[in-house]
Amino acid sequence: MKTLITNAVLTDAGGTRDGKVLIRDGRIEKVYKPGSRIRAKYDSEIDAGGLTLMPGFIDTHSHLRDPGLTYKEDLTTGLRAAVKGGFTTVTAMANTKPVTDTAEKVADIKARAKEVGLADVNQVCALTKDFGSRECVDFPSVVAETRSISNDGHNVDDAEAMAEGLRASQEYDFILMCHEEPETETVVRDIGLLRENGGHLHICHISKKATLDAIAEAKKEGLDITCEVTPHHLYASGLEYRVHPPFRTWNDRRALIAGCAAGTIDTLGTDHAPHSEEDKAAGSPGINNYETAFGMYHTVFSKAGIPLSRLSEMASAKPAQRLGMKAGLIKEGYPADLVLVDPSEEWQIRPKAFVSKSHNTPFGGDWILGRVHKTIKSGQVVYDADAEEPFNPIKAEKSEETEQETQA
Repeated sequence: MKTLITNAVLTDAGGTRDGKVLIRDGRIEKVYKPGSRIRAKYDSEIDAGGLTLMPGFIDTHSHLRDPGLTYKEDLTTGLRAAVKGGFTTVTAMANTKPVTDTAEKVADIKARAKEVGLADVNQVCALTKDFGSRECVDFPSVVAETRSISNDGHNVDDAEAMAEGLRASQEYDFILMCHEEPETETVVRDIGLLRENGGHLHICHISKKATLDAIAEAKKEGLDITCEVTPHHLYASGLEYRVHPPFRTWNDRRALIAGCAAGTIDTLGTDHAPHSEEDKAAGSPGINNYETAFGMYHTVFSKAGIPLSRLSEMASAKPAQRLGMKAGLIKEGYPADLVLVDPSEEWQIRPKAFVSKSHNTPFGGDWILGRVHKTIKSGQVVYDADAEEPFNPIKAEKSEETEQETQA
């Protein structure tokens, strides 16, 4: 099956250019320069109509609430929200009920996400069993299913557990993704542990200038450390709306924006954290971000003069690199995970129109810049904003054994 995308402006970490893209069997077969004659035959055409074609966004941080908390979100609603926001891969944290702390639990979520057929789920496993203080998970079995490990939602207070996790991340080649509280002090502690033990450390949802300064110094030392920033910590400051970490000062926000421009901050992580209205009213920290993330990031970046290619690098290429994926670029041989956006379109955030089960955001009514029109996963349009039925899942293929079991 071949599909040709025409009349598109191509933007990825390498820059912006006009061109056409030929997709074959879920991968990018050819990227054509403007004016190139298309000699290959193809089965269908997507006319981009002048929209910008970007690599699908790869989220390094989210909460899908499945299993155990599906009144807030489930895999279907969460992945619908994700592809509506242009995400073709999402990283789901382990703070489910029960905690996702074994290879079997990780495999179950991945299999059920594949059945949904919209976006890939990079399912995280906990660092410690049931988020306990000390006993770490069985790393050899876990890394067969995931290369992302985190107790996000909880701090790793036990320094020896953290040190063991860092040593294991080097031995078994996974990324240890950390929620840090109190933020700067714990990041400084963990940088010291990284220096002593080695490993691969990723700092989640940074929000303070002092934290960024500490990470920048650690990078100068050559330590393997990366970090992410959320849409809301770039977009606003000083709000009382409860998120974790909280909204910071304008000085902190300005430093984070500068860190995005300079490359000190590596990835954009939504920290999509859906809650019911009752839970939010009772004080649960978190914000619903999938459907607004691109527009919020682009609004901030455009005001700061940060090019769309840099946004693409932080939303696609760098996450792919950190997660060990060959993805995140519009390049021949890469997966045809793509998103068509209008970077100049202004639209209003209307929480009641979210496809997520939850509507928790303080930004309802705001106008933001940049809207997703189509999301393409493995060469198939899985979300089309202009279609009567916007979602078109890719059906997971059943094995012969499964078919026989079904017939029996």
